Amino acid sequence: MDTAHAPAPDPVPTRPAPGHLDVWLVRPPLPGRPPADHHTPRPSGPSHAPQPPGLSSAELRRAASFARPADRAAYATAHTALRQLLGGYLDRPPAALTFVREPCPGCAGPHGRPAVVQAGGGSPLHFSLAHSRGLIAVAVAPRVIGVDVERLPSPETVEACARALHPGEQAELAAAPPGERRAHFGRLWTRKEAYLKALGTGLSRHPRTDYLGSDLRRRPARWAVLDLPAGPEHAAAIAVPGDRPDHVTVRWLPAGLPYGGDVPYSEDTPYGEDTPYGGDAPGANPGGTATRSPRSGSTITRSSR
Repeated sequence: MDTAHAPAPDPVPTRPAPGHLDVWLVRPPLPGRPPADHHTPRPSGPSHAPQPPGLSSAELRRAASFARPADRAAYATAHTALRQLLGGYLDRPPAALTFVREPCPGCAGPHGRPAVVQAGGGSPLHFSLAHSRGLIAVAVAPRVIGVDVERLPSPETVEACARALHPGEQAELAAAPPGERRAHFGRLWTRKEAYLKALGTGLSRHPRTDYLGSDLRRRPARWAVLDLPAGPEHAAAIAVPGDRPDHVTVRWLPAGLPYGGDVPYSEDTPYGEDTPYGGDAPGANPGGTATRSPRSGSTITRSSR
């Protein structure tokens, strides 16, 4: 399949066709900076989280529970973006969306994959949300999907966390050149978390259980796991059950959804963490390109918008 640049996204996104997946990347606002959308109230002090319109009372309480302003801003941005995007796909007001949890595949308790309640009996729309320091990812597909994004960890963190990997992954990581181990670990971990999220277990299933390394023959059967472009300081991946997708479109969320405008990053900007390991450098917006994933064969289109 030929690759092509992704066009600028429409104001109302179109549901992905069978075999297609959409991934949206969002950068949270810098701590202490107001949102670019001047209609969104600026927080009045360090103890107040941004309160963009459309979040539920439960989401606002969750945002306010974070101690660090960066964590509050990232959570509010991620969930506002999720509501805006799903509202566009489903042609419903973002504030009217209701989220539920599917049954856990391990114990059948109400803490499995998150889902959005859909009315009208149309084809199901699945989503997955992830955020790490400086970057948020929302994946949308006509089938179950998991997405993960991570800031690349420090060499010390890689060494400390490598023992949580599958033995085969540990061997691959040890064989990687020292200068490439941060990126290699990031790819391993994002594949693993994306797969566990799509599976519905999350990290209640030990990360050592499943192999998600570079040998495709050893990966879980009947699953497709793909690396995504996410800039030089982040790793990202998606996982779906069944055949590999034909086409994955990766876009940066356009201005106004939810904050608008590009937010500059500096090397000394502190960000909160919502990941099992830390990081030490902010992300960057990749330019617009289109690539074919060497590990999957699927077309991955990336837009700079």
